[in-house]
Amino acid sequence: MRHFSLIESGVDTAPFLAEIAAQDDPFAAVTGRQTKIAVQREALSIPLRGVRKSALAGREPRDVHESRWTSGAVAYPQACGFISRIALALDSELSRAKIVCLPAGHRVYPHTDRGEYYRLRNRYHLVLKSRLGSWLRAGDEEVRMREGELWWFDNDQTHEAHNDGDEDRIHIIFDLLPSHRRAEIESATA
Repeated sequence: MRHFSLIESGVDTAPFLAEIAAQDDPFAAVTGRQTKIAVQREALSIPLRGVRKSALAGREPRDVHESRWTSGAVAYPQACGFISRIALALDSELSRAKIVCLPAGHRVYPHTDRGEYYRLRNRYHLVLKSRLGSWLRAGDEEVRMREGELWWFDNDQTHEAHNDGDEDRIHIIFDLLPSHRRAEIESATA
């Protein structure tokens, strides 16, 4: 496969799901993903790391490299610790991250992530909950990711997701900047 790679399997998802369950309606607190991004309109999210708004300076968010922990991230220490450990293990800098719920029967519509931010980063999904497995297509390839699996996928390809199950599907989705690409950002902003 060119557009997908299984990084790790057997991750215990119970601590992450417990963090989510401990919150009062956590997916209702921030609705920007479904109201501002048409292809994401059926997906719910809990932002853990987001664009540093002070760095926008007239740029589109897709071209802003700077990110920061959100104020709500403190409620998810297990999730934040996991993505931080993966960043360290992969010699990468942690970028944006979110916990995403795709309700039963809902989808993320076909799209390609464009912009300088996405061009330099790798995208990862940790499947927390998906009884039938999570279907995802990138380019001409499809996978069905299982609970406890961490996947890299090529979001530079046109991709889409569909929850064809009868329960919510929950993932941690995060981006990492490989350390060897840091110089590209520094030279572009110099």
